[in-house]
Amino acid sequence: MPSYTTGEMAKLCNVSVRTVQFYDSKGILHPSDLSEGGRRLYNDDDLLKLQLVCTLKAIGLSLSSIKSVLESELSGKILTILLDEQLRLLNDEMSERQRQLEMIQVIKESIHNEAIVSAHIILGIEDIMEKKSKASNKKKLTLIYIAVGVFVATQLVLLAWLITSQIWWALAVYLAIAVLGTLIVVFQLKGSEFICPQCNCVFKPSLRQAYFSVGDHKVRWMTCPECKHLDWCVIRKQVAVE
Repeated sequence: MPSYTTGEMAKLCNVSVRTVQFYDSKGILHPSDLSEGGRRLYNDDDLLKLQLVCTLKAIGLSLSSIKSVLESELSGKILTILLDEQLRLLNDEMSERQRQLEMIQVIKESIHNEAIVSAHIILGIEDIMEKKSKASNKKKLTLIYIAVGVFVATQLVLLAWLITSQIWWALAVYLAIAVLGTLIVVFQLKGSEFICPQCNCVFKPSLRQAYFSVGDHKVRWMTCPECKHLDWCVIRKQVAVE
């Protein structure tokens, strides 16, 4: 089996050498062997794993979630669901882009022929602008979800410290922030549903379950209400029932 140095791995996956070393330090991708001089050596399996990590990073998973998912007993099933959802989103986006291209072409031809642009084309232009606005908002929401995850992970420690220190005014501020965090979780749940990797059940968690779960905007550590299996459940936009 061929072996690769850190530099070769970085070049094959189009990342920096420091990125490969960082993944090693975080326990995400350890080298399979070391040379006599102590250099990291990787094999084909390591290369595939790094490619997978890069793909998951590109679709929005945090490094902590990637590490946790890869360590799960159902990692293959979770990854399959994640990639299926990404394919669905990309196909939807491609269909929308194709529709926009066709609309733009019609508008160009109308202008070139000095024809009157019809009302439905004008509405189409407005729809395209709205889609762009939503895409921009989606990036902002990703940052919000990451911030919520950090906030939820630290609030119990902070609460215990405030009570022990008897800083009551700070406790009041904390409770106000906790309420705000709850509202953000409600906003995140709106229009989202979860897929269990064990039984493929699609469900919407309770507010309490979602509030105290860990993860990011792609996967959350939850118990499936159907099979009671605790694992990384994949988040997806709620599919409309026709």
